[in-house]
Parts: sequence; C-alpha cells; structure tokens
Amino acid sequence: MVTNPPSPPPSNAPATVDERDALPAGTRFGELEILRVIGVGGFGIVYLAQDHSLQRPVALKEYMPGSLAARGKGQMVSVRSSAYSETYAMGLRSFVNEARLLARFNHPSLVQVYHFWEANGTAYMVMPYLLGHTARDVRRGMSETPTEAWVRGVMDPILEALDLLHREGVYHRDIAPDNILLSPGEPPVLLDFGAARRIIGDHTHTFTAILKPSYAPIEQYAEVVQLRQ
Repeated sequence: MVTNPPSPPPSNAPATVDERDALPAGTRFGELEILRVIGVGGFGIVYLAQDHSLQRPVALKEYMPGSLAARGKGQMVSVRSSAYSETYAMGLRSFVNEARLLARFNHPSLVQVYHFWEANGTAYMVMPYLLGHTARDVRRGMSETPTEAWVRGVMDPILEALDLLHREGVYHRDIAPDNILLSPGEPPVLLDFGAARRIIGDHTHTFTAILKPSYAPIEQYAEVVQLRQ
C-alpha cells in the first residue's frame, strides 16, 4: 500500500521510527526482496518489495514501534529497555492477530494480507502494493465542497466492508479520511486497522494512539477520560 507521507505527530504521540532502523534495500526473506522504504510511522515500517516467485511488487509491513524498540545487530529488533518488554510483546501479538484477521477476509475495500510471519524479534505482513492518495489528501485538493455522489462513491463500499467486519465481530475503530485510500478506477480501500497501536496506546496511556480527534467514536473519548483519571 502507498499513501503520502504522514503529517508530523503531535508532541504526545509515539516516537516515529528512525529511518536508520529500516532494513536496507536488497534484504531478502525467501523470494521477497526489499527495494526501498515507502512509509514510516510510530508503529512500523512499510517497504516496497519484489516477490520474485510471483513476479509482482508487494508492500511489506514490519512491526517496529519506535518508542519501544530499535534495530539491533543485523535484522534483529530489540526493545530499548526491559521496562518496555511487556508492552512490546502485547503490540507484537496484536500485529500478528491483525494480519491473521485480515487474511480471513476477501473484500475489494479491505486490504488483503497475502502472508505473515514472525522473525528477528518482530513480525511482518505482505500486502498488495497499492498506488493512490488518501481521501484526506484528495479532499484537500478540491476547490469545491464534494458532492453527495462523490461521498457515496467513497463511503458506500467502505460501509459494505464494515458490515462484513461487524458481522464477524471485528471493529476497525480508526475510520478517518487518512485511512481510506483512493485510486482511479478502483474501489476505495480501508487502511490500517492499527491493532498494535491501540494496544500500546492503552498500555502506555498515549492518548493520541487511542483516538483520532473529530473521527473517533464517542465511546473512545470516554475511555480516554477514564485513563486520565
């Protein structure tokens, strides 16, 4: 998946991963070869990779919460302090569970997970390499208010995907314009379930990791109030 570079995080947001912690181009996992970094956030690194077996580009996401861990020797990822071990492990389990969850679904508006595994003290998931822009960026580029037809064109497929998820007891909890990818001629795609981010936010009381102001459901605001008390 590809989106534009994220906006700078708020001061109380988790630390963004240092790009020096990214795996170098040429790193291989079997038939997968990393070509370059295409996204860095507070909880992971996304690489453009080539699947030499199937002869196609893919997106490879690596669990790497920058506030808790860093690259050690070689490809290994290590926690920055033993005090972070439990939180890191909880986030890792959530990352793997998210990959396993997404691999269950086959819907054009949900990111498909081809494969996932644990190695090097962390975990990885392989997804389609999608070109496009987020709904947030597309909206910002509009000179006029979007029409009802445009909004329905974006949201109807997303709501269908959410209906599928909800019938399976799965909740995204981070739906916002910057988590919807738009590509010409393709259905909109819901990005970033962010299970690891929520687990780490809950455990560290990092409020910006728990909710997204203006878009979070009302019950999440109640959770934050409880954490602050």
